Amino acid sequence: MTNDVVVAMPPLPLEYHGLDLAFRFHHDVVFRDGRTYRLIPTRANGEPAFGAYVRDPSGGPSHALGLMVFTLTGDRIKAITRFDTVMFPYFGLPRSLPF
Repeated sequence: MTNDVVVAMPPLPLEYHGLDLAFRFHHDVVFRDGRTYRLIPTRANGEPAFGAYVRDPSGGPSHALGLMVFTLTGDRIKAITRFDTVMFPYFGLPRSLPF
């Protein structure tokens, strides 16, 4: 990530600016309690994107969390924008993934 990375989640008015805040957000919120994810690659506006699914710790299906779009500068991430799961049908992404 770049030092001035921005993490945003429209339409929520939440943004985290800078490497330290992006790290703390992902550490404290995204990966809290050992959460793990499955990612399905796609593209959005020419940028790499992923359908993100929260893994069920008991082995059940993984449930949609959001569409994560990465804005790149060179080989580094300049921004991560998370869109709600309502975007999934536009990218051919399912609402859940089997085991």
